[in-house]
Amino acid sequence: MKFKITLFIILALLVGVGYYLTAGYYSKGERAGTISKLSERGYVFKTYEGVLNEGGYSGETGTLTPRYFEFSCKVDTTITKLQRALKTGERITLKYSEKFFQFPWNGDTKYFIDDVEFLSHPAQVPVQTFPQHPAPVSEAKSDSTL
Repeated sequence: MKFKITLFIILALLVGVGYYLTAGYYSKGERAGTISKLSERGYVFKTYEGVLNEGGYSGETGTLTPRYFEFSCKVDTTITKLQRALKTGERITLKYSEKFFQFPWNGDTKYFIDDVEFLSHPAQVPVQTFPQHPAPVSEAKSDSTL
């Protein structure tokens, strides 16, 4: 009887640790840029894989060198936002979770997108305008009699 209880406890611990490693995350973060690629991939388990172009400036060489961030996504509402960002070319912030391990049924990367936040373009930010009052008219004498 003790053997069965011990075996059950060990099995429950292994299942708990396995679940934590597949469903838990190592870190959370945000990255900003524009989406340059989004595709549905997988033979059996379909996930969306994408690339975020973060841009970048190299201080060493003084040139613009693009940095790319590869990610995976499985949430339908987030995929819709990613597709919109790809079509419009808008700048976005990706909120992601980094998993402990990359498993084949989860996607091609360890980075999973939790949410997408659209950044407003500076030209689209409304500017507060103040009403224009006519300037006071000064009483200047006309020199038409000279």
